[in-house]
Amino acid sequence: MKTKLTPIAAATAVVLAGAYAPAFAQTAAAPAAAASAADDVQRVEVTGIRASLQSAINVKRNAETHIDVISAEDIGKMPDKNVADSLARVPGVTILNSPSGGSGGFDERDRVGLRGTNPSLTQTMLDGHPVANGDWFVLDQTGAGVGRSVSFSLLPSELVSRVEVHKNAQASDMEGGTAGSVNIITRKPLEFSKQLTLEGSLGAVYADLPKKTDPQASVLLAWRNEAKTFGVMLQGFDEKRHLRRDGVETFAHDGQSALTPIDATTNATAVAAGIPVGTKFANLMGSALFTQERDRKGGALNVEFKPTQDLDFSLSGFSSKMDANNYNRNFMLSPRWGLDDTRHAGNLPTIGNFSIDPSTNILTSVNYTFAQPTQVGVFDLISRRASASTNYISLEGSWNINSSLKLSGNGGVSNGEGRTLSQDVWEGDIYGTAGGYQLHGSGKAPSFGMTLAPPPAPTVASGNYATDWIFGDQDVDVKDKDTWGQIDAEYSLADGVLRSLKFGLRGSEHKRFTDGPIIAQGPNWGTDPFAHPLPQSDFTETYPSNFGNGLGSGFPTGIAYPSPAALAAYDATYAARPISRRIVMHEYNVKENVSAGYLQGNLEGEAWSGNVGLRMVQTKESSLVWAPTSDTSKPGYVDSVWAAGAIPYTGFYQTYAKHDYTDFLPSASIRFDVTPKVVARFALSRTMTRPDYTALSAAQLLGNYSDASGTSVGTGSTGNPGLNPVRSTNVDANFEYYFAPRAFVSMGAFHMEMGSYITDGTKRGIYTTDLVGGTPGQTVTAPFDLTTNVNVKASVTGLEFAFETPVFNNFGISANYTLADAHDATGHVLRGSVKNSGTLSGFFENDMFSARLNYNYSGDNFLGRDRGTDYYQRGVGVMSASLGAKVGDHLSFSLDAQNLNNPILKYYGDYKSEPRAIYRNGRQFYVSAHFKY
Repeated sequence: MKTKLTPIAAATAVVLAGAYAPAFAQTAAAPAAAASAADDVQRVEVTGIRASLQSAINVKRNAETHIDVISAEDIGKMPDKNVADSLARVPGVTILNSPSGGSGGFDERDRVGLRGTNPSLTQTMLDGHPVANGDWFVLDQTGAGVGRSVSFSLLPSELVSRVEVHKNAQASDMEGGTAGSVNIITRKPLEFSKQLTLEGSLGAVYADLPKKTDPQASVLLAWRNEAKTFGVMLQGFDEKRHLRRDGVETFAHDGQSALTPIDATTNATAVAAGIPVGTKFANLMGSALFTQERDRKGGALNVEFKPTQDLDFSLSGFSSKMDANNYNRNFMLSPRWGLDDTRHAGNLPTIGNFSIDPSTNILTSVNYTFAQPTQVGVFDLISRRASASTNYISLEGSWNINSSLKLSGNGGVSNGEGRTLSQDVWEGDIYGTAGGYQLHGSGKAPSFGMTLAPPPAPTVASGNYATDWIFGDQDVDVKDKDTWGQIDAEYSLADGVLRSLKFGLRGSEHKRFTDGPIIAQGPNWGTDPFAHPLPQSDFTETYPSNFGNGLGSGFPTGIAYPSPAALAAYDATYAARPISRRIVMHEYNVKENVSAGYLQGNLEGEAWSGNVGLRMVQTKESSLVWAPTSDTSKPGYVDSVWAAGAIPYTGFYQTYAKHDYTDFLPSASIRFDVTPKVVARFALSRTMTRPDYTALSAAQLLGNYSDASGTSVGTGSTGNPGLNPVRSTNVDANFEYYFAPRAFVSMGAFHMEMGSYITDGTKRGIYTTDLVGGTPGQTVTAPFDLTTNVNVKASVTGLEFAFETPVFNNFGISANYTLADAHDATGHVLRGSVKNSGTLSGFFENDMFSARLNYNYSGDNFLGRDRGTDYYQRGVGVMSASLGAKVGDHLSFSLDAQNLNNPILKYYGDYKSEPRAIYRNGRQFYVSAHFKY
């Protein structure tokens, strides 16, 4: 009989010991014998930062593959209010402040990416199964770039037992994470040490920028019988908070790019003043005030039945919904309007004080004046009713048939939804006699201003504003649904290197679609809003007196605006709802049926273990494609939907594209106990991630084709339902040295070779249209070069370092650093890539007090293309802190601070000197009383 646990057995014992109440003394050594830990699990319950770090280190040390672990005490004790904030401390993890570039950055981290890749390439799971997603921001609901990623804003940290970041793929793992996966493991009732457990927290959050205090509450009730054969756990949370974001933005308007080139005709006066043709200048720049109220409510239920040691069943459910109503105001200078001669017949601008950056050919400063008032800017007011939600119900079970054979399975359904019920919008033309700006790079906000004046007759205005337009998609409802079933078996072998065979089957159906038509509102011509601008008497509120502090200077502040209620009342009269313009370009529908099977051999020898396996996956996709036509008899025809520049389509009809493909995903990993304190790992795997939904399903916009003979090549844009998934060959090597109790240092290298990365590109195809030059008439079949998503080769190569150690027992420090070089075959960086990232943390804890300070830095992040230019977020560091005090065994208090250093989020375009946006979200302070009985 063996007296020493093998690596697989040791790992199992440690995971069981650390699941809820870590059975490790706070001074125990990290690689201590797992047998003693397993023996003590029924008798010892130790909590606290040190115990949770000990548990996480043991799971990491004994795991078969390269993983990082955060335990529940980490999340509860550290300054984190969602799981993404906790994951920022894991080497190789980068977190985004927003789902995509379109919404800008916020105070709470929302998306998680691994090893310098887009968050869409990281698979997020709850208890090993998928979780459907919902987004609250309208451009993320219907736009490109969000894709497969999951919003962590819907996942409160109170639900979590531990989080595992898997950086190697195994054949038994569900496919979908090219770069890796994040598995959020929740609690189960039979894991609690007491028969009846009641715990929770009551508190408040204060946000210093909106100057608002809001309540926070969570509660957990768990009961199990004395025999530990049946248990029930119920958990609920209700968390409300206010957000305010001050920003200065430089971006596009009316379908233009963020930068507009000087044209000899359009900008003749500028050319005459000495500004060369082709010089690029900012399209719009504005003082943007964003406010939001987030109200997140939900809960979890788990019922566990374990009639014998060999049978275990668990039924679990989870629901989270966040109401996220928001109001964005943007007071914008329009240099494009000010420098456009064709808009000012008889009132041409006088241009002076301009400068040009010779390295970028960007007009960095300019002033212009007019003899008579003219349009110099635009004021956008957008109030949205929005929400996001996710839920699931899952049944799982396991049966140890005998000492050699174990069966397990799970099945369930998960639903996500993102909704924008309405957008109350008013866009007003700002009139004045002068305007101008000066850029200061992307590190500070640009200075800009306008000299306002009422418009001349016959323009109807209210003060200095005239109605320009009323826009905004209405009734946006995006649904995400995943239904799955899985069965696994493991057959153990008594002797030899091959210790067990694991095999299984999995089937799923995933649907992502816009539910119902999306309607674009416009002006109500029957009431003529152009003759009735938004009354000045409705402008009863003002930008806060400290708006823009820390961003720079010289931009408009103290701006008056109407309340959301006044804006809603105006739109109730002057906005046409519904209007006949159905926006099919924002509607999509993707359905995927997936079948998978795998075989994995688990290997084990003296001081080493590993596995080798193969997973086979068949995917069947169906994607909705809207094609332009004037033939009303075609299926799903929608009449008169859009007018985009010179492309006045009369209608679209529905077609469905099919794409089936099969992937063979081999994997192998090995783990060596080089010494009792040194572990070495090496893994090789093939992974895949399916394309983003809006990359597959999109409307064909066939325009700018004027040769009826069919000899020219048209242009336009479309989706690409024929996209291949991102397929990657991954190599990972890692060394870990556990040199002292609760201490380790690790270093590793990784490489991902992606033969079918997805990026922006052009695809030539033969298309048929009866809208030659945008006008119904002769049907033409001709080649078109359409802007779309394409597959290209890409790679990611990097290094990871991590370090953690106690200091004088009550103190501890940890640090990590990741270097990731991610680029495609052309040398361009990959979307979501971060080259340098790292974290430095320190803590103190004794029997009564605890404290933690954490600093996370994430380098420049390429967010994708936006309004004709690349779009980057500059590197930023975020500091958080927490203090805790324990009063007896049942009560404790905590003070947590997020964004303690008041970070400024900065964004730039093709050049680092080209500003796109700069934001400040302020600090948040959470005070809570925690009880446990």
